[in-house]
Amino acid sequence: MKKSLGARTIIYPTPVLIVGTYDSQERPNLMAVAWGGICCSTPPCVAISMRKATYTHGNIKLRKAFTVNILSENMVKEADYYGVVSGKSEDKFAKTNITPVKSDLVDAPYGKEFPFILECKLLKIVEIGSHTQFVGEILDIKAEESIIDSSGFPDIEKLKPFFFDPAKSEYLGTGKKLGKGFSIGKEI
Repeated sequence: MKKSLGARTIIYPTPVLIVGTYDSQERPNLMAVAWGGICCSTPPCVAISMRKATYTHGNIKLRKAFTVNILSENMVKEADYYGVVSGKSEDKFAKTNITPVKSDLVDAPYGKEFPFILECKLLKIVEIGSHTQFVGEILDIKAEESIIDSSGFPDIEKLKPFFFDPAKSEYLGTGKKLGKGFSIGKEI
């Protein structure tokens, strides 16, 4: 028997996305976003949602660009910090010893030490109740060579991304491989 949990913001897994932006003074900023993911294949796009009150919200509207950074498990404390402190009052790059790098494709920064980066130009803004959804067209993905496998793509076991449990407010690592996509289902 199923138990109703009500209308809530729970879905699994929930990614931990670190969004990089510049403010009006060219100051780089980082923010942790859990509401986001790929939303279109052609053109390749990612959507992120945040409250209007956040510093990053204004930065994206102003600069029409952002980066989405995926961090490894060894940076979970930094990622959490990016979500609990406002960039209005803190230099999050300096506080966490991350080197800001200006994207050569979009008007947004990323962390030199971050292993996986999506460089995005703002494509669409959708107002949704308490949150605004920003759809960014992915112009490029940058990945550390150390996480690239022999196929030329990132290896999730080398990247070691982590996820957020919105029901319990906990971070979790990736699990074991269960099967090959678009293949294992053919066994049925």
